[in-house]
Amino acid sequence: MTKTITTRRGALRAFAGAGAATLAAPHLATAQGQTTTWKIQTSWPGGAGLQVFKDWCASIEEKTGGELAFQPFGANDVVGDFQLFDAVKNGVLEAVNPFTIYAQGIIPAATFLTSIPLGLRNPHEFDVFYYGLGGIDIARELYAAQGLYFVGPVHHGPNIIHSKVPIRSIDDFAGRKMRLPGGMVAEVFTAIGAETTVLPGSEIFPALEKGTIDVADYVGPAVNYALGFSQVTDYIVMGPPGFMSLYQPVDIMDITVGQAAWDALSPQMKQFVEMETHVYSDMHHAAIQAADQEAWSKFEADGTEVTRLSQDDVELMTEMAVPIWFDYANRDPNAARAFKIQLDYMMSGSLGYVDPALTEGLELKL
Repeated sequence: MTKTITTRRGALRAFAGAGAATLAAPHLATAQGQTTTWKIQTSWPGGAGLQVFKDWCASIEEKTGGELAFQPFGANDVVGDFQLFDAVKNGVLEAVNPFTIYAQGIIPAATFLTSIPLGLRNPHEFDVFYYGLGGIDIARELYAAQGLYFVGPVHHGPNIIHSKVPIRSIDDFAGRKMRLPGGMVAEVFTAIGAETTVLPGSEIFPALEKGTIDVADYVGPAVNYALGFSQVTDYIVMGPPGFMSLYQPVDIMDITVGQAAWDALSPQMKQFVEMETHVYSDMHHAAIQAADQEAWSKFEADGTEVTRLSQDDVELMTEMAVPIWFDYANRDPNAARAFKIQLDYMMSGSLGYVDPALTEGLELKL
């Protein structure tokens, strides 16, 4: 962890000039006291997500009276998305704000620390999982084994589906060439007949333009509009009213810190960072949703039609998803632990997403 002494003006210059080149920038000693500066990189390359991240980082020094400062970096500014955790372990970065699913390479159970297809369907349900039902304890235990401290989840928004052809029921996915991120999501859509393929985000637009694929999932309306998806598709496929996405209505990011950097904080400052992660999650989620509201009107102006699947479609896809959940959970004992909490919640009177009959003959290897 880097300890620096800096003036307020120097800190602001550091924030304004945030970029890879500033990693080696010197800090000035003043009589104001010692400021601990964390270099922190997000997975957002731009747009509302990056802006709200930078705004939040810029607020930390003032809120802590100069005791702690966050120096923000956008996606790939210091390292690539899949090098984030190594960068924290090696001290290149003190903290990161990644999509939680990126941790599955080092922590298999991370698959169940974020959305699974047709799983928990609202942000507050993940708050219950993490802060009410013990998910945060499992996450911190598993991250600690990697020399990392999982501070807390950060809400993003839904992943939605763009299509060149109308899709009005799950039957319409049959035979369609569809871009998906792989894993459980791809298996669910394969089960309903889609021909799935994995493509990086940068290749979705040209694949749709050329007709290599008919259908593509990606993130939310604001980002997808900026990427030009309305130019190459005519339809957006959503779930029933109130169901923000048929298969992934919540996408989880988080704040993760190197254990050494975390341990160097005072108990009071640790509590502050944990509470600020709640603040950031709220700000981040609201900002993304606000940007999405603007994007919807733009899609409409471009002639994009929103089609909605039915509650019957959701129930059919849930039925197909359940055995896939169990298969993935049983690949790792800790994944099974995390999934069991979510499954019990989804089967409870509070949610009722999963009929107990769907789990008959299925067993978790806890």
